[in-house]
Amino acid sequence: MNDRVQVEIKDGVADVRLVRVDKMNALDDAMFGALIETGERLKGEAGVRAVVLSGEGRAFCAGLDMGNFGQMASGERRQRDANAGEALLTRDRTEGGSNRAQHAVMVWHEIPVPVIAAVHGVAFGGGFQLALGADMRFVTPDVRLAVLEIKWGLIPDMAGMVLMRTLVRDDVARELTYTGRIFDGAEALAMGLATRVCADPRAEALALAAEIAAKNPDAIRAGKRLLNLAAEGDQHAVLLAESREQGALIGSPNQVEAIMANMQKRTPAFAD
Repeated sequence: MNDRVQVEIKDGVADVRLVRVDKMNALDDAMFGALIETGERLKGEAGVRAVVLSGEGRAFCAGLDMGNFGQMASGERRQRDANAGEALLTRDRTEGGSNRAQHAVMVWHEIPVPVIAAVHGVAFGGGFQLALGADMRFVTPDVRLAVLEIKWGLIPDMAGMVLMRTLVRDDVARELTYTGRIFDGAEALAMGLATRVCADPRAEALALAAEIAAKNPDAIRAGKRLLNLAAEGDQHAVLLAESREQGALIGSPNQVEAIMANMQKRTPAFAD
């Protein structure tokens, strides 16, 4: 896994870096596996309160490895399995409904603490969808982003349709999907696909992650659960969940510590 993804955990922040620099962190089977393994590990990692996801080298993630397109064009995948076009993508689903490629993105959405994607260089196709799996996206002004699948005669199929709909208007998602056009950080911010445009996204993401890690971890996790639920659009379920989450927080040790630290003008000492 270390030749695809590396992780350093310090002071509650997991610094996750894609390190396939010779291929601009392109997505091959090993990268899918490393992303899933890392995300699943961080779901239950004690002491992790925030995550920063970035790419080493020239890019965040260039998208699907070119070798995969060669296999598609040659018909190799269909020769192995007469129904491969559908069967290879629809079987082996997670509890959340994802196949392997989708889970490489959705696992970051499912991590119980905030995830910030620091994006530079390019994030095309699957790389762009990977960034969508984060809670927030910090990008450089000159970053190049695209829902690029149409260039290869495909559609976004790594959870992009689920995640993009919560960030942009329907017609904007359609335009990007139908054209595959490339856009920069300023336009991404204007459309709602970027949270912040900055010269050094990773540094700013790590700083914000450290700030989040200093908050009540129980409240942060409750907030992420509620925001994920709210995206599904069931008003009654969200209202009830708000009440339940707040009821569990009020008077809990970390909530009491937040109150006392503020009253005593000191740094809180939260327990995971």
